Amino acid sequence: MKKYFDMKPIVKKIKKDYQLAKDLYATGNADAMYLAGLIADDEKMTKKDLQTWVKNAVSNNINEYTVPWVAAEGQHGYELAIEWIDSKDPHVAAAGWSTLANLAALKPDNELNMASLKALLARVEKNIHQSPDRVRSTMNAFIISVGSYVVPLSADAIAAAKRIGVPATIDYIKKAKDRGSLGKKKKTVKC
Repeated sequence: MKKYFDMKPIVKKIKKDYQLAKDLYATGNADAMYLAGLIADDEKMTKKDLQTWVKNAVSNNINEYTVPWVAAEGQHGYELAIEWIDSKDPHVAAAGWSTLANLAALKPDNELNMASLKALLARVEKNIHQSPDRVRSTMNAFIISVGSYVVPLSADAIAAAKRIGVPATIDYIKKAKDRGSLGKKKKTVKC
């Protein structure tokens, strides 16, 4: 897979192109699909477009990064993420948890449903140990993201990580706090 810096001149030239992104994604080529996510006009992406993308994700990079980036930066991210995490298909469920992690990193706290995020932390706690590997990994990333970017729930995320037994997750959140970046949102989740 090409690295972002290899694609940067292309992205800079194209900027956003809804139809070209859909056409590139439809090729099934992982590099083209990745580029599609970088140039997608997120606001134009429909639920149907995103459902097609998650269904056709060909690799962990696509279903855990590309699709969640576009979903989180568009208008259907939260709704689809909540649907996707219930999927029996591990790659779709992983896309859902990754989308939720991206939303926590991107959206201002006043645009996030704190009660829902807190309930999702409890859900991770309850289900992480019996979840498939990639789902478990994205659930863990969700805890890190909530703990690092959503200040009102940082302590809840640390407590959940302690109960789950993942000290590395706690370390990630503490590093964000130590470097003074706790709660500093990202301008974009795409990279």
